[in-house]
Amino acid sequence: MDYRSFDAIIRDKKPIHLCGIGGVSMRALARYLHNRGAVVRGSDRDESNETKKLEAMGIPVAIGHSEHNTDGAALVIRTAAVLDSNPDIVGARRDNIPVVERAEAWGLIMTRYPSAVCIAGTHGKTTTTSMVATFTQAAGYDPTVMVGGDLPSIGGTLRIGGGSLMIAEACEYKNSYHSFAPSVAVILNVDRDHLDFFSDTDDIIRSFRHFAELVPKDTGLVVVNRDDANAMAAVDGLERPVMTFGSTEAADVYCKNVRDVGGFYQADVWYRDSFYSRLRLSVPGRHNLMNALASAAVAIHLGTDPVAFETGMEAYHGVGRRFEYRGELNGARLFDDYSHHPSEIAAALKAAREMRPQRVICIFQPHTYSRTVSLLDDFAEALKAADVCILADIYAAREVNTWGVTTDQLAALIPGAEAIHNFAGIVERIRSMARPGDIILTMGAGDVTTLQDLLRR
Repeated sequence: MDYRSFDAIIRDKKPIHLCGIGGVSMRALARYLHNRGAVVRGSDRDESNETKKLEAMGIPVAIGHSEHNTDGAALVIRTAAVLDSNPDIVGARRDNIPVVERAEAWGLIMTRYPSAVCIAGTHGKTTTTSMVATFTQAAGYDPTVMVGGDLPSIGGTLRIGGGSLMIAEACEYKNSYHSFAPSVAVILNVDRDHLDFFSDTDDIIRSFRHFAELVPKDTGLVVVNRDDANAMAAVDGLERPVMTFGSTEAADVYCKNVRDVGGFYQADVWYRDSFYSRLRLSVPGRHNLMNALASAAVAIHLGTDPVAFETGMEAYHGVGRRFEYRGELNGARLFDDYSHHPSEIAAALKAAREMRPQRVICIFQPHTYSRTVSLLDDFAEALKAADVCILADIYAAREVNTWGVTTDQLAALIPGAEAIHNFAGIVERIRSMARPGDIILTMGAGDVTTLQDLLRR
């Protein structure tokens, strides 16, 4: 589908059905289309607070999938997780209704914006997207923002701004970002992940290469992490303008005079031979200093006033489930984090350690059987950085456990780790050990986050 056809459906108020409308990016898409005046409806497997919010806006949501959900629709948009066998899709195919994926719809939307900054990477894309969204607002850009986490400064996952700048998180899973239309493509890092889809690391590098090649040859820019060998391999010989960021002067954008203030970093940002601005981060961890440097590269490309960039970055206090402070238990500080890959876990535990606690207690829930079995040793190595490691059962997500992998197998590789197979048992264990000076970190992409409310009851 081209943009003219898509825009005509919106303009003529023909019904658009979103299958899986309760998902993070899908509900943002529903809100965006509704705001543009489109007739939007949808379906989801389960009712949730998010589907109720959509209905309160006037967007009908059918709970459960049916071949009749799509009756009368002019277009069906689905998530990558919705298969051809889904009854909604079967009904659409039967009636010859066009079906596009969520990423394709966002890509069509991006073509309306003269500048579209798309932020990709195996790790850090939600945080970096949120950083860019925050500083651009501080600088007066009025951006449209689509981000995969709850960003307080925009009241959720979507901000609808003016018509000149869009900032979007770009996910590599199933090559969904290949449908985007970036004028600026940011590659934070390229790591082994989603091996249920990608065949190997080289396949992942090729995917990011294709993403970079979506940038216009003459007017676009690719921002890439010079410290990451795989990311640099993805842009090797690329016929596009490239701006690198990194920890040394070998990069175009780099930092000097780095200070660790209780786990919160400060640094001078330099662009080639010139000072650009001073960073004072309000989120912990050295990995966030790298995310901030990527944000600085975007700021420099956009021509952002250095003072506005500095002010905006200092005002960024994080996004939901990214080392999010959740309160206290027995004098211990509680944090919640989305990390579900060994590299992310290592970075989060390092950030926790830099805050100088008495102990770091990590409650980790692996996400998907395929990721757990393919990275089992890497998970074990990363989790050894915690003083206490408690493992919840693997969150299945879209998978069936054909591998027979369990958290008991992971626990056996980590000295002193415990696998506790129900949340009630985990809550009891944590309550019995928590004490002042501890950092207690729930970690994972599944429902482990619900432990935070249980711990504070």
